[in-house]
Amino acid sequence: METSGEAGSEPGTEAGGEAGTEAGRERRADADGPGARERAILALERRGFPGPGAKERAIREELDLSPVRYYQLLNALLDDARALAHDPVTVNRLRRVREARRTER
Repeated sequence: METSGEAGSEPGTEAGGEAGTEAGRERRADADGPGARERAILALERRGFPGPGAKERAIREELDLSPVRYYQLLNALLDDARALAHDPVTVNRLRRVREARRTER
């Protein structure tokens, strides 16, 4: 039985954890701010698009996400204080839009 080589015995790793995954590395590297994907989402939201088809195409091509997943991530990002600190103008604008749509329902 090996004791020093068991999964999770190294510092910074856990058995079944995500320490070696891209998401785990991104979280450690960007603990004080949004990760690369979150920054890309905010950057895409700052841009103007001529129509909804162009935006959906950009979401698929540039971020390699489905539009549904993109909007799920964006909605969660609007509640993240790190995103607000990174891009307050965009986050506050999107929060106002979201709140206006909620009150319409």
